[in-house]
Formats: sequence, structure tokens, C-alpha cells
Amino acid sequence: MPNEALANAVREVRRARRMTQAELASAVGISRQTVVSIEGGDYAPSVLLALRLADALEHPIDQLFFIDPTHEEA
Repeated sequence: MPNEALANAVREVRRARRMTQAELASAVGISRQTVVSIEGGDYAPSVLLALRLADALEHPIDQLFFIDPTHEEA
């Protein structure tokens, strides 16, 4: 369990929906840079923000955010 990390498919889902980072940011009320940080795995969103992202992307939250058991600490 110590090597687990939160992973996400935000970038892949956003691109599949042909949505820009700016459009997604605007839809959920955050900055584009926050979207960049979430997509890059540098920022784990709050539960509320994760729910808003899932809603904006019309995608199940459990398929948008998930535990990556193979994550290795740098």
C-alpha cells in the first residue's frame, strides 16, 4: 500500500471530448494551470473538484480517478 498513488484519465477523457484545458477549467471554475497540474499528476483535487470534473466531462468518477498500485516514489 505505501507505493500507491492517485492516477487519473482527465487528459485522455478531455481530449476524447475535444475539449481544451481552458474550456474544462471554465466549466468547473478553476484555472487552466490547475487543469495542467491535475492532468500531470502533480495535484490531487478535492473530492468536490473531482466530482465537478467528472460531471463536466460526463464521465464516471471512478474511471476518471483511480489508485495506481504500481506508482514508485522518485
